[in-house]
Amino acid sequence: MWSFLSWLVAFLASLVLVAEASSERGLSIVPRSNPITVQLHSRATAYNGTSASLTSVSLSSDRQSYFALLQAGNISFRVALDTASSDLWLLSSECQTTTCKNTPRYPLTYQSPTFTPVNNNATTFNVQYADGTVASGFVARETVQIANIVLANQTLGVVTSSNVSLVDETSGVLGLGFPRLSSFSGLVANSGILDYPLFALSLTRNSSGSLSLGAIDSSVVTNTSLINWNRVAQFPPFGAENNVSSYLQWTIPLAAFSVNVSQLLPIPTYPNATSNRSLTLFDVGASGLYGPYQDVSRLYSLIDGARLVDAGGQWAVPCDTTVPLTFTFGTQNYTMQPSDYIIGPASGNPNLCLSWPRALPPSADGIDWQLGAAFLRTVYSIFSFGINGKEPPMIGLYLLQNATNIAEAPEYVASVLSSLSATVATTLPNFPLSTPTFSTPSYTLNASVTASVGAIVTTGLATSIYSPILGGQGTSVNASAMPTIVPTPSLVTLIVTNPAGEVTTSISTYSMAAVTLGVPPGWSGATNAHASFALLISSTIFIWTMLSLSNII
Repeated sequence: MWSFLSWLVAFLASLVLVAEASSERGLSIVPRSNPITVQLHSRATAYNGTSASLTSVSLSSDRQSYFALLQAGNISFRVALDTASSDLWLLSSECQTTTCKNTPRYPLTYQSPTFTPVNNNATTFNVQYADGTVASGFVARETVQIANIVLANQTLGVVTSSNVSLVDETSGVLGLGFPRLSSFSGLVANSGILDYPLFALSLTRNSSGSLSLGAIDSSVVTNTSLINWNRVAQFPPFGAENNVSSYLQWTIPLAAFSVNVSQLLPIPTYPNATSNRSLTLFDVGASGLYGPYQDVSRLYSLIDGARLVDAGGQWAVPCDTTVPLTFTFGTQNYTMQPSDYIIGPASGNPNLCLSWPRALPPSADGIDWQLGAAFLRTVYSIFSFGINGKEPPMIGLYLLQNATNIAEAPEYVASVLSSLSATVATTLPNFPLSTPTFSTPSYTLNASVTASVGAIVTTGLATSIYSPILGGQGTSVNASAMPTIVPTPSLVTLIVTNPAGEVTTSISTYSMAAVTLGVPPGWSGATNAHASFALLISSTIFIWTMLSLSNII
């Protein structure tokens, strides 16, 4: 009897301490060992209620990607933006690979009240990127919030293993592509909750960019009639996938490219399969510009002193190069100045600068060009998903600078590169490299199925509850109907009149709320430490009591 009572007392004491430590949520969270707090740069002034949002976008410290902030289960995470994929995924506490450690992770043991398993977490999730990195785990549902847009039961990939390189406490990827690319469904643009099924990007070299959902940023686009709209290209099915073409990637045909005033026509890799179109992918997840050797080599042949410097397709140009590059979509020219396309000087050859575009071998999906952040920083880009049965997907491009070919001074380019600390630690070969040749792989899609540009389809796009405003079947673009969103000002002007009638004006910075990445509400590193200490004490009491009982017996 005594032994049982002593054991019971010890057990109850441990339960009391555990309850004290766990408070109302239970000892279920395994937060990061070193959570960090960041400023919440979110601007959520809505258009027409709560169906549009705007949130800040920042360039990563390695200048390779852009990230934004979202909440999953009311836990804040940074996610890298990617228009060439369509899934949302987050690293979880079960991921113990090198790339996962010291990164904010979704705490599976937190038991979020809005987390819903799918097939008892047995539905696998796998994603692979062009650089060969992979992430894998399982599919689940969770409430996700981007600025003021809340998506209940949003499907996402919960990653338990990954070697995807992420920096700046970034915990996953937000794919903004078409449903056909996705491992699962449930995209915000297709749900009907936005003012219009689109998103838009304003990219800068710092943290002053923006991602808008459902509307366009009126602080950037001051005249919607100047947006140039381009219909997206369809892709045939993969093999025996089906016998219907559909929308796969954010690609539009490239009409021409130019160096200074010398214009060249692109040479498609698969002219028969693409109806002699050179398809260009707009990819915010890529840092630079990439094109086929047959085009890139001709482009650099028009720049004095340019030469191929490695077998990976990298070219270098004299650092005092002043000629602009121009890409033409439809009838509109989009010009990049040297400060836009020059990467930086080579440390071993300070008079030579690495440059975009880089040449790549043929891609079996028929995409010839890939324009990433270096190009997208020169425009405001709008991605409209299209409307089932009414309107095709479109990419809108709004020029942010003068489209004329006015040359930049070498001194200005040098000052920009210096401010970015853009020197590349490499020594270039002191002999010319010959342009490599490649055998063209077989076209990976079903070329017997016709794929057009801008076709109106009945499935796979946004719900038909929307009315088309971008030139649907039998309609023209109605620029005045485009929903816009006004960002919260970063500066606040205060005008105060005192009793004597004197007026004073002051300007202050708008304060941003702070959030801690990867930690559920109400929890912190200190909370976790208290819980761990309480568990340690309760365990010690229990063990000590049991040892005492054994001595008595």
